[in-house]
Amino acid sequence: MEPRAADAEHRGWVYRAAIYSTIVSALGYLAFSLWGGWREVVDALGRVGLVGLCFALGMSVFNYVLRFLRWQCYLEALGHTLAWRPSFRVYLAGFALSATPGKIGETIRSGLLKRHGVPYSRSLAALLSERLSDLLAITGLVTIGLGHYPQTRSIAMIGLAIILSTLFLLSQYRLIRQVLYWLRGRHGRFVELSRHTLIMLLDARRCHTPLLLLSSSLLSLAGWGAEALAFHFLLHWLGADVSLGFSVFVYAASTLAGAISFMPGGLGGTEAVMIALLLTNGVPQADAIAVTLVIRLTTLWFAVGIGAIALSYTDEMRKN
Repeated sequence: MEPRAADAEHRGWVYRAAIYSTIVSALGYLAFSLWGGWREVVDALGRVGLVGLCFALGMSVFNYVLRFLRWQCYLEALGHTLAWRPSFRVYLAGFALSATPGKIGETIRSGLLKRHGVPYSRSLAALLSERLSDLLAITGLVTIGLGHYPQTRSIAMIGLAIILSTLFLLSQYRLIRQVLYWLRGRHGRFVELSRHTLIMLLDARRCHTPLLLLSSSLLSLAGWGAEALAFHFLLHWLGADVSLGFSVFVYAASTLAGAISFMPGGLGGTEAVMIALLLTNGVPQADAIAVTLVIRLTTLWFAVGIGAIALSYTDEMRKN
């Protein structure tokens, strides 16, 4: 088999696996929704109203736009300035497979950006930088309520450990260059994978200059903070007497728990932590389940829907 054909077949297998994972996640979420009770969800939507639902969706869109601006900054730092329209389509298309373990399905952007002349190592470097920036922002938001809910400290510590480990790895420029030199002339699948990974890490270093790290962190905080704000107002409209700080903490802690669980879309971990924290603050179980389902529909599954539309439109553009 020709190398290009083998590479195409491998990418096709990865994309199919990501799609299957998304389908399984959707079925699992449907089962969770049925267990939680659609009556409670419908009742919650009625109390939230159309305005409230549009507000939650609007905050999600605001989050996506800010994260896209951050993505554009990463691509520019890597030497690839793309027009915003095709770049935005590619970025949104990655959301179609965000309900995958560790959001690995979002690597589909690399295949789409390759058509625009962006090497895989650099698009993956941008994706790694994006995940790290998200993790940094969410872990920061979790610290709001750690003093009142010490049981979540282990979640925050895991997130912090991942952040520090990745930043330390990115700082080892000489070591990475030495290992790359040692791999020169060697062959094998593992050697090739190691070489590509190290090149990606070198590229990712360009996305972590002090100024870019600061600006990307602010964009991440604003984006994820917007969704947390939507979560707070959903709780308020359902009659829950909670503070904004508590709402932000619950949303961030449950999102972080889902992320480090590496379950597709954080399914299970996010919902369990969110419901448990709401119950500890006196939110009725029916409302806790309902608001959890609503916020996940207006964030994760709303993103998957937008991504699917963008992906189909991108494929149609490629065929034409």
